[in-house]
Amino acid sequence: MLEATAVECERGGRTLFRGLSFALKGGELLRIAGQNGSGKTSLLRILCGLLAPTQGEVRWKGTRIAELREDYSRELVYVGHAPAVKDDLTPFENLDIACRLMGAEVHKQALTWALGAYSVPDLPVRKLSQGQRRRAALARLLLSESVRLWLLDEPFAALDPAAATYTEELIGRHLAAGGSVVYTTHQAAGIDARARVVQL
Repeated sequence: MLEATAVECERGGRTLFRGLSFALKGGELLRIAGQNGSGKTSLLRILCGLLAPTQGEVRWKGTRIAELREDYSRELVYVGHAPAVKDDLTPFENLDIACRLMGAEVHKQALTWALGAYSVPDLPVRKLSQGQRRRAALARLLLSESVRLWLLDEPFAALDPAAATYTEELIGRHLAAGGSVVYTTHQAAGIDARARVVQL
């Protein structure tokens, strides 16, 4: 279970949110909603341990994530708003590195399959469109079905309708298998109807 208790975030001398508390169990979907600049990305970074809250704490299975460190990072997948793919590498090389950083040894065939499922061309990332870059980042989800927690910042940004629908299907399968998903989005998505909402 993921728990946030009285979480506060201050950036650049401005308080983005305070007193934020929620709990997320297996099979549950949580949408973080709010205007631009309200702190949605900051909250996801706090939840994955990349940013420390000004006050409050985040716990995973009852333990503060600051104490869990790498053990916690192996139990989540974080796909940020900007696809974390390096321009000079191919999507395959980027995905391979991302999996290794997660501590997962993934076979070449699985990497190729995941990128093919998202129709990502085998070109240097610098030659890809924004939508193709986003799909290259999201291909990690296909190799992370056993990872319990997915934190997705604007997963549908720049996607065409087919890729957006496919991503929703992956999220649905993950929830059905007992996984948990926290996401932000500026555009309406079919999964919104089944999500609890935290408004910033």
